[in-house]
Amino acid sequence: MRDALGRPQSVAVFGATSEIGRAIIDALVARGASRLVLAGRDEEALNRLASHLRTGSVHQVEVSAFDAADPASHPQVVENVFAGGDIDVVLLAFGVLGSQEADEDDPAAAAGVVQTNFTGAVSLGVALAARLRRQGHGAIVVLSSVAGERARRSNFIYGSSKAGLDAFYQGLAAALDADGIHVMVVRPGFVKTRMTQGLPPAPLATTPEAVAEVVVRGLDRGARVVWAPPTLRWVMTVLRHLPTPIFRRLPL
Repeated sequence: MRDALGRPQSVAVFGATSEIGRAIIDALVARGASRLVLAGRDEEALNRLASHLRTGSVHQVEVSAFDAADPASHPQVVENVFAGGDIDVVLLAFGVLGSQEADEDDPAAAAGVVQTNFTGAVSLGVALAARLRRQGHGAIVVLSSVAGERARRSNFIYGSSKAGLDAFYQGLAAALDADGIHVMVVRPGFVKTRMTQGLPPAPLATTPEAVAEVVVRGLDRGARVVWAPPTLRWVMTVLRHLPTPIFRRLPL
């Protein structure tokens, strides 16, 4: 349960070894989270992270196997994650960028990006919703992207997968509101991580730590959608309404 100040004590992270996921974990631990469940595909990396966290102030750290590309396993994965007790915040921090140039000529690769970023997130979201309804409280935080706001020539496969994810979790937020479950969609811009290494930084590029700060502030105020950095909200408002011929000429 949350502490006297309303801060989460127990946190589950799907995609815990991602750099943004790790930064959010650190931010929540700094604010008092004392029980963590780390879920992901790389068991060795998860165990290393768990060992590191146990040396600090975290009282309990658990590890659970999770593969976004295996939707049939998601109901049981969710039950495993919640087996040790209630979870205050569930963070979805997994995803793949893919290679737009290569994936345009590879149907299986293009589908793989969508399978992980959208289909896997939908499957997991449905399972989480059922479990959180039974629990009667909690929050879901999902990492979307500004790439989902409007399709761009440079990354429309990735962007379309994030657009679908974004729409699904906005709808899930409405569906869970009456049950006392909060859903927050996070829309980062270009984040300097291993996933974006080698790509030219976009304007307003940010860091995992800055995204984590936005997430924490958003949880504090019960936000439905947050942007990282916050200025992107206004930039994308303009870009979203530009006529298509002008938008296509922009170096995006």
